Amino acid sequence: MSVPEKFTLIVDGEETTVDTGTTGAQLFFERRDVVVMRVNSVLKDLDTPLEQGDVVESVTIDSEDGLNVLRHSTAHVMAQAVQQLRPDAKLGIGPYIKDGFYFDFDVAEPFTPEDLKTLEKMMQKIVNSNQKFVRRVVSEDEAREAMANEPYKLELLGTKDGAEEAGEGANIEVGAGEITIYDNVDRKSGDVVWCDLCRGPHLPNTKLISNAFALTRSAAAYWLGNQNNQQLQRIYGTAWPTKDALKAYQERLAEAERRDHRKLGTELDLFSFPDELGSGLPVFHPKGGIIRKAMEDYSRQRHTEAGYEFVYTPHITKGHLYEVSGHLDWYRDGMFPPMHVDEVTDPETGEVTKPGQDYYLKPMNCPMHNLIFRSRGRSYRELPLRLFEFGSVYRYEKSGVIHGLTRVRGMTQDDAHIYCTREQMKDELTTTLNFVLDLLKDYGLDDFYLELSTKDPEKYVGSDEVWEEATRTLAEVAEASGLDLVPDPGGAAFYGPKISVQARDAIGRTWQMSTIQLDFNLPERFELEYQAADGTRQRPVMIHRALFGSVERFMAVLTEHYAGAFPAWLAPVQVVGIPVAEAFNDYMFDVVDKLKAHGIRAQVDTGTDRFPKKIRTASKDKIPFVLIAGGDDAEAGAVSFRFRDGSQDNGVPVEEAVKRIVEAVRNRDK
Repeated sequence: MSVPEKFTLIVDGEETTVDTGTTGAQLFFERRDVVVMRVNSVLKDLDTPLEQGDVVESVTIDSEDGLNVLRHSTAHVMAQAVQQLRPDAKLGIGPYIKDGFYFDFDVAEPFTPEDLKTLEKMMQKIVNSNQKFVRRVVSEDEAREAMANEPYKLELLGTKDGAEEAGEGANIEVGAGEITIYDNVDRKSGDVVWCDLCRGPHLPNTKLISNAFALTRSAAAYWLGNQNNQQLQRIYGTAWPTKDALKAYQERLAEAERRDHRKLGTELDLFSFPDELGSGLPVFHPKGGIIRKAMEDYSRQRHTEAGYEFVYTPHITKGHLYEVSGHLDWYRDGMFPPMHVDEVTDPETGEVTKPGQDYYLKPMNCPMHNLIFRSRGRSYRELPLRLFEFGSVYRYEKSGVIHGLTRVRGMTQDDAHIYCTREQMKDELTTTLNFVLDLLKDYGLDDFYLELSTKDPEKYVGSDEVWEEATRTLAEVAEASGLDLVPDPGGAAFYGPKISVQARDAIGRTWQMSTIQLDFNLPERFELEYQAADGTRQRPVMIHRALFGSVERFMAVLTEHYAGAFPAWLAPVQVVGIPVAEAFNDYMFDVVDKLKAHGIRAQVDTGTDRFPKKIRTASKDKIPFVLIAGGDDAEAGAVSFRFRDGSQDNGVPVEEAVKRIVEAVRNRDK
């Protein structure tokens, strides 16, 4: 049977006729920005031969998939350089990640900053040599022979579970039933100069990496993320299509470092993390306490206006409560170990005469709120019932993931649980989402999209039908908001799907903020009921809602969003009065007293520093308003009004200055 000389493809939506044996490289020969292709929805190298009827899509280097391939290929170049620098280095895994890549190595000594600089130079030589990435399908025996000196790769070959656990970096085509190796081939000699067990795809050649890459840091990491495994050394890096894109990314990193809430928390005396308390347990200093109180007070006010009722629950409880809720089955690893109390033993025999029981620090508030709902009979007339609490919860986060205020072990959640009828739930979800978005805007966050987290097929309670109804309802509410909706498959809690509000900050980073979960299962587990209009007993629907997520994390987000320059209504010190000379102290105290009478947090700097130093100190402390007074001001009953950006308005009458400040605070001006 003769092979046809030509066949047809669908290329970027258009039917195209090509010669038999055509590859993606030939198809996109004139498109220098195309670095990989999607064939029938699967990413493939450009040297893959195409077949009759294939649907082919070009993937450019600046697209999400293109960037991932660029970064994965750069990880290979880095690993090649590492084994040139340290011939004894054994390869772990090397996947792409958001904005970059990493590779793990088993080496005798950790990498130093000087090593990273050396490796960058070695990588540039490899890039410039224009090596080809060549895919090779091999048998398991062939793979074992090629990887004979790589024990971690041999381990991955020995277990598909290990490959799947390693994820993108596992480098074995588990689903396709193929084992593939990628060779780095010298273009001049045709020799294989380095290889790795890898699923790909990769760039056609190293030259496409250009010189828009950088190694950022090294750190310790356990093999496959399991702390019981060997500790390896991980090198992180980043790669971009152009030098300008790399520079822009590095500038974003530098700005993020300047805004780091841990650094600003120390500089502005807001909070700290004493070693004596243990990891993930922050303390708030007076200035931080003022910001936190202002945040919480405004939230309480808005919740009261929206019909929420305040409740308070204890920090510990009997373990049985979490058996009923299901948390001990599904969330035990995230809880602190129990305290065994109330056990009585015979002092003479040591025999237990009264068994004790386990108490747990609460990891969430919802089970206790269910007990409040269940404490007496409920009528449909009471619904929706909105319970709200600033509740302290405790979660056993591993020390490796604790990070400032954003990942802690003790936190305060602004937690609400809403109980409503099935008929009310869609309207209540809509009202709740709008309430959340409006309140976040009041704190200065206004760029949002939504994420819909759906059932984890391995970790859920309740029927599929209930999950489908809850997920469909949440999706309808999210879509009606007009915001972009991004799927998060398998990301739901075990008891119900959720919408997460994702907010972008002042430098474009995304933070997960509020969550809204729809739950039919906990009311069932707690046997919650209300009396319906027809006299029957019905189950309420439960909506879980955390607006800040946690007060601590929200404080971190706002600190970084505002770079420590909080809007006047949140600033711990809103006004500093600076007299030009000591003779004008009393005049400035009179001005500050007028501000304090309106509830403004104001003070006079009567320190011994010279006047210019006081101005610099106020700027360093990011004070929103500085009032200055000298002889002319005192005679005119005025002040000079200095703003945080350095601009100044001279000769402002005191009453006008007070009015401006009071209005700025009341209006929550940024």
